[in-house]
Amino acid sequence: MSILTKKSEEFLFKYLNNASPTGFEAPGQRIWLDYIKPYIDEFEVDNYGTVFGVINPGQDYRVVIEAHADEISWFVNHIDDKGFIKVIRNGGSDHQIATSKQVNIHTKKGIVKGIFGWPAIHTRRGNEKEKNPNLKTIFIDVGANSKEEVLEMGIHVGCVITYPDELMLLNDRYYCGRALDNKMGGFCIAEVARLIKKNKIKLPYSLYIVNAVQEEVGLRGAQMIARRIKPHVAIVTDVTHDTHTPMLSPKEYGDIKSGEGPTITYAPAVHNILQELVVEVSEKNKIPLQREAASRYTGTDTDAFAYSNEGVPATLISLPLRYMHTTVEMAHKDDVENVIRLIYETLRKIKKNHNFKYF
Repeated sequence: MSILTKKSEEFLFKYLNNASPTGFEAPGQRIWLDYIKPYIDEFEVDNYGTVFGVINPGQDYRVVIEAHADEISWFVNHIDDKGFIKVIRNGGSDHQIATSKQVNIHTKKGIVKGIFGWPAIHTRRGNEKEKNPNLKTIFIDVGANSKEEVLEMGIHVGCVITYPDELMLLNDRYYCGRALDNKMGGFCIAEVARLIKKNKIKLPYSLYIVNAVQEEVGLRGAQMIARRIKPHVAIVTDVTHDTHTPMLSPKEYGDIKSGEGPTITYAPAVHNILQELVVEVSEKNKIPLQREAASRYTGTDTDAFAYSNEGVPATLISLPLRYMHTTVEMAHKDDVENVIRLIYETLRKIKKNHNFKYF
C-alpha cells in the first residue's frame, strides 16, 4: 500500500515543475515550505535561501535530514550582433542534450521563450556530419534579428536559462522529468515530516528538515547551514546512477538498479556506526537496500555535513536515477517510497544524545 497521498503527489508535481536553478531557488523553496508548514513547529530561511523546518525545537541534541533544492541550468554569456545567444553552465548542465531543446530565459519582464538551434543534417558534410555539440558551438535563438532586439526583450548577460520540461508518470511506474536531482529528495524529506506528524511520533531530539541551495556548484548551501545548525547527526538524501541502462557498466559505476531500493554508500565521509544503524533498520522493516562505494568523497552534501564543525556523523541514502542531468531523469515510484520509509524508520531509532563514537 502506498504511503503517498493525493495531496502528496499534487505537491510533487507542483514542486518539480517549478524552476529552481542554482542561485535562484527561492520560488521553489516557497512551494516546499508552504507544504511542510503544517508538519513542523518552526522554520527559518538563511541569507542564500536554504530553508529548514524544525520538529521539537529547543533540544540539546540536533538531527538533520537534508536534500538539495537547486537544479542545473545555463547563463546567458554573450549576445552577438545577429541576436544569437551563447551560454555558460550554471552547475553541471549537459551540452550534448541541448540542441533542439526549448528553453525558458528568466528576465525581469518574465519568461522569454527560446530554443537551442543546430544546423540541419543536410548541411553537415564530411567530418561535420557527426560533429557533437560542445560549449563553443551550441547557441540559443529567440527569433530576434539583432542584439538590440534581444536586449529589448529584457534579456541580458547573466539571465538564467532553464528547460520547460515537466514531470510525467511513465508506465505507471517511473516519475520522469527534469530536476528529479534532487528535488525528489526534497519531496522525500517533506514526506518524512508529514509521516512524523500523521503518526504522532514524539522525537527525543530536535529534527531539522533542511532543503539546501547551491549543491550543484560545490555543496555551498550545505556548508553554510551546517555551520549554523551545528547538528550532531546528518542523514542526507540525493540521487545515484541506475547502471542498468545502455552504455553504462555496473562493473565500473556500481551495480545499482531502479526498483530494487535506495542505496547506501561506503565512503570515508560516511559514518560507519550510523550507516550500520540504517542497515539494521532496513533489515528489520524489510526495506530493500542496495550498496555502492565512493572513492575519496561522495560528491554530495554528505561531505559538507560530515566535515563541518568538529565532524558530524553523516550518512547518505540515495535514490537510483536514470539519465541524470538530462530533462528525462527517471526514478521508480517504489524507490521513492522506500527512501521515505528508510529515513523515517531510521529517525525513530536514533536516541536522545545518541553516541556515535567508535570507542
